[in-house]
Parts: sequence; C-alpha cells; structure tokens
Amino acid sequence: MDGGAVQETGPVWRVPAVRALLAASLLGFTSYAITLSALPSQAVRGGADVGAAGLVTTVFLAATVATQLAVPRLVARFGLGAVFTAGLLALGAPSPLYLLDDGLTWLCVVSGLRGTGFGVLTVLGATIAARAVPLSRRGEALGLYGLALGLPTLAATPGGVALVLSGQLGWLVALATLPVLGVLAVPALVRAVPDTVAAATGAPTGPAVRAALPPSLVLLVVTLAGAGLVTFLPIARPDGLVATLGLLAFGVTGALSRWGGGVLADRVGTRVLLPAALLLGAAGLVLLATGLQVDALVLVGSAVLGLSYGGVQNTSLVVAMARAGDAGTTTASSVWNASFDAGTGLGALAVGVLAAALGLDLAYAVLAGLLVLVLPVALRVTRGL
Repeated sequence: MDGGAVQETGPVWRVPAVRALLAASLLGFTSYAITLSALPSQAVRGGADVGAAGLVTTVFLAATVATQLAVPRLVARFGLGAVFTAGLLALGAPSPLYLLDDGLTWLCVVSGLRGTGFGVLTVLGATIAARAVPLSRRGEALGLYGLALGLPTLAATPGGVALVLSGQLGWLVALATLPVLGVLAVPALVRAVPDTVAAATGAPTGPAVRAALPPSLVLLVVTLAGAGLVTFLPIARPDGLVATLGLLAFGVTGALSRWGGGVLADRVGTRVLLPAALLLGAAGLVLLATGLQVDALVLVGSAVLGLSYGGVQNTSLVVAMARAGDAGTTTASSVWNASFDAGTGLGALAVGVLAAALGLDLAYAVLAGLLVLVLPVALRVTRGL
C-alpha cells in the first residue's frame, strides 16, 4: 500500500482509494440488488407460499450479518486484499447453482453461501470510504459511495424481477455472477488505500459497539420497512409494470438522498436530518398502506420511502462512526452493516408473516408506527453532533 494521500479539497471521487473501491464494489452490489426481489418471486413461481418467500432474503442476510461481525478479525489475520477477494468470489461464484433447482430450500442454501461474501463487501466498503478521506469530508465520501453504488443498481432490482417474471432466470444468474470479475480490481485497491485503512482493529470492542448500536437500531427499523417494499410489492402487484416502476422510484430517491444526506451531514449536522428522514419514511408507508391498489399512490409512496431509506442510511452511519471514534470505525461499520442487513432480512420474513395475518396494507401501517416509535432514539443519538 502506498498510503495514498487524502485531500481536504477537490472532488472526493478523485481520491485514488475511492476510485479503486468503487470499481471493485459496483459488480458486487449489482449482484446483490438483481437478486434481492427476484429470488422471492422465483420461490413463489417454484411453488413456495407467499408468506415463506421472504425466507430466501432472510437466509442470505443472516449469513451476511454473521460474516460482518467477523470481518475485523479476518482483516487483522489475513489482510485487506485477501479478505476482499474472498468476499467477491463468495458472492458471485455460487450464483450458477440457482439453475439447478427452484425449490425454496435450494434457493436458501445458495443464498446463504452468497451472503457471506456480501458481508465482507459491505463492511470493508464503508470502512474504506470513510477512512480514505479527512473526517470533515466523511459524510460526503459515504454519500458518494452510496450514490455511486445505488445508481447502477437502480435498474438491477426491478430488472431482476422483470427477468424472473419473464422466465429469464439464466440472464439473472449470469448477472449475479459478476462479482467474480471484481477480483481484477482488488490489487489496485490494495495499492491505493492509506495504510491506516487496513490497520488491524481486532475483535469488535465493547465501547465502540455500544456507541454504534443506538443509531444502528434506527437504521434497522428503516431497512425492515424497505425490505417489506422490495420483497412484497412485486408479489402484491404481479402485473409487473407498477411494481417495477415503484421499485425504480424507491431506488432513485434512495440513492439521491443518500448522497444528499452525506453532503448535508457535513454542512449542517445530523440533528435535524435523521429525525426528518424517519418521518418521511412513516409518511411513505402510510401512502402505501392506504393506496396499495392505486398506481399513483404506490409510486409516490415508494419514492417517499426511498428518500427516508437513503437519508437514514447515510446519516445513521455518520452518527455511528462519530460516536465510536476513529479507532472504532471498522467496528462501527460492522455493527451498522449488521443492523442494515438484519433489518432487511427480518423485514423480508416479518412483513410476510404480518401480511399473511393482516394483509399487506395493514402490515405497511404497522411499519409506519414502528418508524414513529424510534423517533426519540434518533433525537437522542444526534444530540451534540
């Protein structure tokens, strides 16, 4: 590693480590996004019950969370390059196995294997983006990272659903295998990152974990709601077009608000941004709950929920890292990413259970109430930041 210099001014994307990170991460996140909504739909097409379809996502993200908590130890023992390479291979290489069977159990087995690779990618990506620039530009760097990964995957989430609904599983699998090509970018990444990024941090430490948990709880609730949308909107609106457009609106606003939230976090702080993003999410869910069969309300509700989803992502990560301190950055990233994926996994399962018992409209109303309930937490963790 050359310990590439960070910069106080100029575009963040010009930082060598940031450019190398984006090149290595884009393929991985595309693989994740294109299967996120598509595999539950494929499970239903293969005969699974609608309430159980979200189990594919839950298994994927359970493996992701378990791996995320081990990443600091793995990097300390094997090095950044080896761990990042292993993560990309684990995410992409098992994907062709989806072609062997469309049964729920098999889809879950393959997804569990891939989830371990995604766990590595998420923790190291956020850590590198945050620590490759000065502290004063952390929010901007994390926002750019989220935007750069979010925009290319906008087409991936609804596109994956469209491929499954049209019977094109082979193309879905081919695109899910793309992270294998990302291995080619790892040597450049290792050379570009500052030495401090790959410094051994050991196991997650108590103070850093405790500091990162409250903002990560806020994130968990919002990602739970997001999972309820991306998993079950295609099932609730199987005609395809409205679900595809709704997911596209959710992705566009989510990516833009993650970037915008990062810039605003550096300039005005997180005290207002995090609570406001939560309230936006509750409003979007209310729109979905009251108009699930009304095309316009589905599109507007999805877009508003996307604003919350992206805004809470970036702002809560900035807060978690600020509370944990520089020495706890990797640990904060592990806790934050584990909460993100735990919320997504739980949402895919819990919203399915609620929808089976109450209907999807009432399930979205319950989620809106949950977002309001964590508002005091958002206010407390941003105090003084």
